[in-house]
Amino acid sequence: MCGIAGIIRYSRGAIARDITIMRDTFPWRGPDDRGSWVHPEGIIALGHRRLSILDPTPAGHQPMHSSEHGLTIVFNGEVYNYLEIRKELEKKGYCFTTGTDTEVILKSFAEWGENSLSRFNGMFALAIWDEHSRRLFLARDRLGIKPLYYFADSQGIYFASEVKAILRVVQGRLPVREDLIDAYMGFGYVPGEETMLDGVKRLLPGHCMHIKPEPGASIRPDQYWQLDFTCRQDRGEAYYLEKGRVLLDSAIDLRLRSDVPLGIFLSGGLDSSSVVGLLAPRVSEPLKTFSVAYDFGRQYDETPYARMVAEKFQTDHHQIMLTPEQFRDFIPRFIELMDEPVAESAAISLYFVSKLAREHVTVVLSGEGSDEIFAGYDLYRYMAVLERYFTLGGSGLTSLLARLGKTLLPEGSKLVKYLQLGSLPLEKRYKGISTYEERYRQRLYTPEFARRCRENQHTGLVHFLNGLFGQTANLDVLSRMLYFDTRTWLVDDLLIKADRMSMAASLELRVPFLDYRLVEFAASMPSGYKIRGGKGKYLLKQMMRDILPPEIIHRKKMGFPTPLKIMFAGELYDYACDILLTHHSGLTKYFSQKAIAEILREHKEQQQDHHRIIWQLIVLALWIQQANQRVQQ
Repeated sequence: MCGIAGIIRYSRGAIARDITIMRDTFPWRGPDDRGSWVHPEGIIALGHRRLSILDPTPAGHQPMHSSEHGLTIVFNGEVYNYLEIRKELEKKGYCFTTGTDTEVILKSFAEWGENSLSRFNGMFALAIWDEHSRRLFLARDRLGIKPLYYFADSQGIYFASEVKAILRVVQGRLPVREDLIDAYMGFGYVPGEETMLDGVKRLLPGHCMHIKPEPGASIRPDQYWQLDFTCRQDRGEAYYLEKGRVLLDSAIDLRLRSDVPLGIFLSGGLDSSSVVGLLAPRVSEPLKTFSVAYDFGRQYDETPYARMVAEKFQTDHHQIMLTPEQFRDFIPRFIELMDEPVAESAAISLYFVSKLAREHVTVVLSGEGSDEIFAGYDLYRYMAVLERYFTLGGSGLTSLLARLGKTLLPEGSKLVKYLQLGSLPLEKRYKGISTYEERYRQRLYTPEFARRCRENQHTGLVHFLNGLFGQTANLDVLSRMLYFDTRTWLVDDLLIKADRMSMAASLELRVPFLDYRLVEFAASMPSGYKIRGGKGKYLLKQMMRDILPPEIIHRKKMGFPTPLKIMFAGELYDYACDILLTHHSGLTKYFSQKAIAEILREHKEQQQDHHRIIWQLIVLALWIQQANQRVQQ
């Protein structure tokens, strides 16, 4: 696991200095080694920080060159099946001087070019300069496990693993994208290609691009992989159980390849416990497992379940309990590390458990991604049932359900919203797992900002989101939701969080459930094997029924629970007021201070639970503060 950076420069300048600055902006991504390379003509420079995992000798130094083929590479991530690809290349006459996957990638590109991407099983963001074609090649893994950002101006093109590296060297300062604040308020992050810093873009998952180092060069990403949810044939439960278990075992086996110590994040939930249960018989020494919790009662403490699994499989278990003070004190650093405003409070828990794990290991596995491929969230179950009623009952039953929901369910409940929108198409009702209620935006926005949001919807983002539903128009509702969340929530929230917080502790995080073979298998499986009997992750539970205790298989999902509700009504109430109710918060241009004060008071007095929106506003306020400070420097 590493960090990469690069510059294409159209005119002569301090390219050697700038690539060094970019490379050294994120030392935590690669504390073991650093390197840079500048083209003799000064047109391109590549930089690299290394966290040594495979072949930790100096032979794995990057940028890595193949003078025979005129190629130079910087690479972040792991290609787990590199040994199999290496054998294939050796049969073709290629020789290797290191034990790294980096050299395998470089020589795969020499042999197969862009088509080599289809052979890689792993997580990666890479850049390859081809001296013969005089082009730079950028690529990101299929699911977007590893990040890659880029920015272009009149001086050239810049790319990096983290936005902060680009910001250190671009000419001028990049303003906040005010037209995307409404998107952030709707999702808790900004989905798609755009970011909230003007001109900075993400290379989308499963995409690559070729760039010529010349002014006016086209920067047009191409998609090399697409997830297909089409189910062409129901092969029966026995087939899916056997095939799913084989693929999950293989995914775990591949992710054991490491020349450094390895552990597992163990929450005690089904996903991480499955990884422990399948991995424990494969190792000779006790697995090292790691958990995190808050001491606010059982609702925020999964450690009893984690200890149950640890005792069953006799792991070497470690855990950490966080305090409100630790949470509060880390928030500014969290904002800085994330680069983008992402309202994912569990990220702070992940940082502290990563820091704990780094004291013992360099690589960890987690259960990330299982909910998105096997339908683990409650909302999927509710929506699938509601869709059935909407289809069978028509508008009369839909109206009746909406009235009952408004009477029986809490105000602001997502179910109430979906019941009220039952007559509309799915793309008008479903906006993902982490969506925030429209009522908050209506209440919080100043009249002027509300008007601007209505008049200036970001067309690129609207096109992207509509396109996701357009690509699944003929599929069942569950498949459409899973596809939407895989392309938005998973990549732009969960995986960004996982990359930033683990790398901030110089820890490599591997996610076996996002092995692309397993993801493709789950997508092609009938939805009835994902949700059955009103319960999600049916197939995974069946796969693990003889391995894990029933208490683990059938327990309610928690997932790094953070006691924001309690903290914002208690220990962190004054902190929230200090951040949100000042003229320096950066929010006064967009949000009513009176409305924010009312929301804080209602939460304090337990009239309503507003903890999600309070946290979302704090993240945005601190991020805008940091962005404005950069502009003023």
